[in-house]
Amino acid sequence: MDKRYKHLNGEERGVILAEHRRGASLGAIGLLLGRSASTIGRELRRGRPEGDPAQPYCAQLGGERYRAGRKRCGRRLKLVKGGWLHDFVRGKLIHKRWSPEQIACRLKSMHPDDPSRLISHETIYAAIYAQPKGGLKAEMIAALRQHKPARGLRRTTLAGGSIAPESLRIIHRPKEIEVRLVPGHWEGDLIKGAFNRSAVGTVVERKTRFVILSSSSVKQSIRGIDCSAERAAAPPTRRWKASPAR
Repeated sequence: MDKRYKHLNGEERGVILAEHRRGASLGAIGLLLGRSASTIGRELRRGRPEGDPAQPYCAQLGGERYRAGRKRCGRRLKLVKGGWLHDFVRGKLIHKRWSPEQIACRLKSMHPDDPSRLISHETIYAAIYAQPKGGLKAEMIAALRQHKPARGLRRTTLAGGSIAPESLRIIHRPKEIEVRLVPGHWEGDLIKGAFNRSAVGTVVERKTRFVILSSSSVKQSIRGIDCSAERAAAPPTRRWKASPAR
C-alpha cells in the first residue's frame, strides 16, 4: 500500500459532495475514500463560499481554491530574467568571468542586511544548467572555469581514468600468459585508499602467485611497482625459494 499522501482529485470531490448532501458524517466519507476525517473537513471548509458553515459545499469552488493555493506554494525564484539580481549575476559571469563563488561573496559584502539581494553560488550553478539549450546557456557555461555540459560530470582521460596505456590493458593479454603455463610473467596493480591519501602497489607472478607489495603514497607506490618489476626480472634468490606461495 502506497503511504505517500495524495491530494484530493475531482472525482473524490464529487463523492464528498454527494455523500455530504446525503448527511453522511466526516468519518463515514473518509472511510469510503480511504481518507482521514480531518481531510474531509478541510475540503468542506474550502468549498464553502466565504468559509461559512451554513453555506452548501461546492466541489468546483473547492478545486479552484486548492489550485490557487498550490500556485502560492514553493520557493520563489530569485534569478528572474529582467530583475536586478539576474542582470548583476549575468554581467559578472559573462563579461567579467567571475566564478559563482566570487559573485555570491561580492553580493554578501555589498548587501549584508538585505536577503533579497543575496544568493548562493549553488543557486547560480542550478540556474545556469537549468537554462534551455541555446546560445545563452552555452555562453554561460563557457564563462565557467570548467566548461562541463552538465553539472556533476567528472573529467576523465582518454583511457577512462586508467594510468596504463591502451596497449597494456588486460584485454590485450596474449594467450600464453592468460593460461599461466610458464612462470616469469608479472602483473602489476595499484590499490588506492580513500581520497587517494594512501596506496598499495602489487606485483604478482602469475604462475607461482608470488607477491611483492609496496605501501606508501600514490606516486611512491607507482615508483615502487617499477622498482619491484625490475627486481622481479632478476634471477630468483634463495630468499624467494624459502618463501613459496601458499
